[in-house]
Amino acid sequence: MSIKIELCAASIEAIEIARELNIDRIELCQDLEQGGLTPSAGLIKFAISKNIETHVLIRPRAGGFHYSEMELEVILNDILIAKKLGAKGIVVGVLQANFELDIPALQKIKAGSEGLELTFHRAFDESINWKKSIDTLVEQGFNRILTSGFASNVEIGMDILKLMTEYAKDRIEIMPGGGISAANVNKLINYILPAGIHFSGTTKQILDEDSNFSETILKVDKNKVKRILDMIKLN
Repeated sequence: MSIKIELCAASIEAIEIARELNIDRIELCQDLEQGGLTPSAGLIKFAISKNIETHVLIRPRAGGFHYSEMELEVILNDILIAKKLGAKGIVVGVLQANFELDIPALQKIKAGSEGLELTFHRAFDESINWKKSIDTLVEQGFNRILTSGFASNVEIGMDILKLMTEYAKDRIEIMPGGGISAANVNKLINYILPAGIHFSGTTKQILDEDSNFSETILKVDKNKVKRILDMIKLN
């Protein structure tokens, strides 16, 4: 079984690891500690220059996924920038205040991203009804959904992920992500039979410990990424 591997890449190091290990695709972002935010134009350009299939996260701020008109304007501008720089796709998620999918915003995003692949990220897991949300994203022309199965991680959401995959069939890809590790990836693959999986392979590390501006960050761990890939190759 051929499974597409998507690495959530939030740094130059992660981009280089993806290139070195022949990762199929990256979701490019920054600030993983806040759940991932839109990366800079410079980082997008750097990733694409490495000939890696790059899908750019479009998320203008941390927190929930109900956006104002001004925030939506920023989202649409960032999509145009990613497209101009040569991204293969974008990763986005927009909800109404009641947590249903924001269809008018999705329509604007679809129009502004013509020619790009569309992934709806884990905002999906905050929506109200997963069947209704899948149907809506199919209607709006999305290619895939990144989800933990309406749960905080794939371990908890595994049964729902299986149901989602069966319900979506060939209409849209259900891509599991969130909490994938070397310990559970084989179980997930054999149970759900996904077309692709998404993981970051990060650990908490102190950055520049001797600096007054030291921060604890989620940093990519090459060995962790390799362990997950090795387990996938067993399938």
